[in-house]
Amino acid sequence: MASSLTCAGIVWAFLSFLCAATSCVGFFMPYWLLGSQLEKSVSFGTFRRCSYPVRDESRQTTVMVEQCGRYASFQAIPSAEWRICTVVTGLGCGLLLLVALTALMGCCVSELISRTVGRVAGGIQFLGGKCSW
Repeated sequence: MASSLTCAGIVWAFLSFLCAATSCVGFFMPYWLLGSQLEKSVSFGTFRRCSYPVRDESRQTTVMVEQCGRYASFQAIPSAEWRICTVVTGLGCGLLLLVALTALMGCCVSELISRTVGRVAGGIQFLGGKCSW
């Protein structure tokens, strides 16, 4: 297999993939904020939450659901700012994955990544990193 990348480009491709994977795992994990509520440990992120309160209408009380899951809908995310954070971080992770997978393909396919494509990919990767940071 021929490569269109130099040694530095191959290192960049693998580090890009590791960083993109780490960003995506961080985005999907619900451990951004940790705390306690109703004497239970709770945590949540932009996309998921663990141990959250739910109103029990039959008993007219609030009970804790002790499981992890996604929000029921986009509107169920607590605030507009949190929704914006979800979209921007998700977009950043998507851009990082796009560049990383393209770079990894460049390790196997000759003439896939030229100097111009590498510069554009670096710019997209910078933008994705700023969005997911």
